[in-house]
Formats: sequence, C-alpha cells, structure tokens
Amino acid sequence: MIRGGTTSLRTHVDIDDVTRLDHLAQILDLRARWADRMQIQIVAFPQSGILAAPGVAAYLDEALRMGADLIGGLDPVGIDGDRDGPLDTVFALAERHGRAVDIHLHDGGETGLDEIDAIVARTIAAGLSGQVTISHAFALADADDLRLGRIAEALCRAGVAILSSVPGGRRCPPIPRLQELGVAVFFGTDNVRDCWNPSSVTSMIARAQLAAYRFDLRSDAALTALLDPITAVPARVAGLGPGVLAPGVRADLVAFEAAGVPQAVVERQEPVLVVARGAVAVDRRGRMAAAPAPPPAA
Repeated sequence: MIRGGTTSLRTHVDIDDVTRLDHLAQILDLRARWADRMQIQIVAFPQSGILAAPGVAAYLDEALRMGADLIGGLDPVGIDGDRDGPLDTVFALAERHGRAVDIHLHDGGETGLDEIDAIVARTIAAGLSGQVTISHAFALADADDLRLGRIAEALCRAGVAILSSVPGGRRCPPIPRLQELGVAVFFGTDNVRDCWNPSSVTSMIARAQLAAYRFDLRSDAALTALLDPITAVPARVAGLGPGVLAPGVRADLVAFEAAGVPQAVVERQEPVLVVARGAVAVDRRGRMAAAPAPPPAA
C-alpha cells in the first residue's frame, strides 16, 4: 500500500466467537512495528454478527479497551435478523468508549435503506456527527432519485460518510450523484486479497480509475473530482487532518510524474515519491527514463 501511495489506512479486524481477540492482537503488533511509515486505524469488526455470535458484544468491548480505534457493525437484518439490537450495541459501545463507528451494510432494497435511516437517527441522538461511516451502502443503488435526495440530505445533516470500494454490477451506490448532493463519499478496497472480487487493488489512484470506468467519467473536471475521495474526504472522516499540503500538518507527500490528476488517474500511475511522516518511504525517481532528445534541426 505504501508503494502505491497510501500512508494512512483503516483496517477491519474480525472479532467473533472463534477468533475472539487473537487477530486484533496481531494487528496491534503490526501497527506498532509500522508506526514510523503508516498510520493504521483499527475497527473492531463483528464479522459473524453480534446477536448471532455468543459473547461478541463483550469481545468488542474488550477490543476497544485493548486499543481498537473504532467500533464496527455488519448488516443488522441480514446477519443478525434484527435491525435495532445490533445497532443499539454498536452505538452504546461508541458512546461508552468515545469512539467512532464504521458499519458495513450489504443489505439491499428497503431493508438496507431503512437501516441507513436508523443509523442516521442514532448518529444524531448520540451526538456523533462526523464520526460515523457506512461502508458499501449497496441499498443506495436501489433508491429512486427522490428517495436518494432525501437520504442524502439526512446523511449530510447527520455528518454520516459513505465509503465505497466502487464494485461492479448493480450494487454500487451512485457516487457522482451523491457527491452532487453534498454527501461525504470516499473510496477504499474491499480486502487486500479479496476472495469475493478479483478487482481488488490497494492503490487509490487505481481505485479512482475504476470509478472513472464504472461511471463513464471522461472530462478533466470529472476525473479531477475523483481526487477528494482518496485524499481530503478520508483524511477528514478519519480525523487525520485536512488531507492537503499545509504548514503544521503531518508531513505526508505523494508525487506523480503527471501534468495533473486526470493523467495520473487514466494511466493508473505509480507515485515516483512517497514521503511518510517527513521521511522518504518510496523513491522511484532514479528509475525514471530520461526524456528522448529532440530531433536535430534540419
């Protein structure tokens, strides 16, 4: 991920009745070992559900005490068969520990849209504006424009962000439309090596190119608009700062051999320089081919 230009990431660690807290302990160790190069946020993620997996609520509570940064959730109806019970647990843990929330919603149709409404309501009630993310949000692809507009207004009012891996097929939320409506949308990768989708990439420039292909974005302006979902928006949502170059912020810099964002996106470029916390992490400048000499004058 560093080679592709990522210097901060959010990872979801399975917490269930089988793995318990074992995977979390390994990722906490990895985070400590890579701290000089990579900021890693950890989500305590109930992959097997909360109500459906005995003891998981207590494990999630302990995971937050051990150092997980966020509390996760997963398809309240699709996995646990109960819209309210799992959400009650997630938001209670968020309030108890003062943590942000990242909920994966694959449930589609009216079920998924109703879950989004419930998450928005709980976000407002808990005073968690700007601290809640809904990942995937496939149901938004099923909403007509009127319903989508109402949901987008509610998401903006509650400060709830949408994270998408820009999947193929019919389940991808209408990202350009959500951006037009003011929703905070950003991109991620659904597993580094994804057993569900062979199009998983860790480079966010490559992810932006997938979005351009997925939504038939062709103009320079539309391609340039793909920069915010991989820089400023995730930085703001994750509390990492403004996501821009400015005095006093963390010294992370990713440089490309491109005239602008559109060129970097359509060519799916690798960065020529990656600086993390003020130190050079990747330097490909010495491998750049020299420009050809101009032809001799006639």
